[in-house]
Amino acid sequence: MPGSSAEDGPREGEVALGFDPRSRADASLCVIGHIRSPWAKGTAPRNLRAARETGRSARIELLPGFAPGLAGLGVGQAIQVLYWVDRGQRDLIVQSPRHTDGPRGVFALRSPVRPNPIALGTVVITSLDAEAGIIGIDATDAFDGTPVLDIKPWISTVDVPPGWRPEP
Repeated sequence: MPGSSAEDGPREGEVALGFDPRSRADASLCVIGHIRSPWAKGTAPRNLRAARETGRSARIELLPGFAPGLAGLGVGQAIQVLYWVDRGQRDLIVQSPRHTDGPRGVFALRSPVRPNPIALGTVVITSLDAEAGIIGIDATDAFDGTPVLDIKPWISTVDVPPGWRPEP
């Protein structure tokens, strides 16, 4: 996982905020469900690409009352899942990931170590039980039980910037 953890201490070049971001909380969120995955601390893949390479799928289980929000979604569709990385460190503003050539600001990284541990994953629906509020997804890098904040459809005409070309 990018960034350091409380157990291994800071890496060279890392900078902590000097305050706990939770002390400045001024918004409220409603958890709509939880991710069910095979992952726990120490076993999770570093990102969605690596998760897909394992061949292990996952699911999202919505809390009561949210299932009607699945109307219009279907198997094979890509969705964006916003989830709260509730077990992540929150105080590093500059990190030194092992895969980069030096320290980088948190906003230049996809690391789960961030002031507001909100993660975004674009996944494919593999099964859907809209009545029960259960969405099968092709992969996740989230720990089992991770809270889900929102689900949005991925729409190429909206989510891909005009003229954008993937890196070689």
